[in-house]
Formats: sequence, structure tokens, C-alpha cells
Amino acid sequence: MIKRDYYEVLGLERNAGDGEIKKAYRSLAMQYHPDRNPDHDAEERFKEASEAYEVLSDQSKRQIYDAYGHPGLE
Repeated sequence: MIKRDYYEVLGLERNAGDGEIKKAYRSLAMQYHPDRNPDHDAEERFKEASEAYEVLSDQSKRQIYDAYGHPGLE
């Protein structure tokens, strides 16, 4: 499976600040949380948003991701 760009997943620009990242993640988490959204695709979107937030909210992981993309995190 090809992973989408984490900034695209959260709907952010690459220069987004910590507050913008958190706000975007919370919005998507509320929208796609499996307990709130019965759609079969919602769980995957929720997991994808959570993974994106985990990387972009951590400054060291974000620097690695910005420099090397997904392969840098493996």
C-alpha cells in the first residue's frame, strides 16, 4: 500500500505550526473515529490521520520525514 503524504492527510502546508497540526488532527479524529462514523473507510482514515499526527507532532520525527520522506522513518 502506498502511503499518502502526511501533510496531505492532515490537509496542511509544510510550514504548519504545532497548533495547526493539532487542530487538523483533532478535527479529522472527530470526523473519522470508528465509534462516531460507521462508514467502513472511516477506521482506515482515522488510523492514517493518527499516524500522520504522531510523526508531525514530534519535532525529531518531523525533521526526518521532511528530509527523507517515508523511507527515512523505517
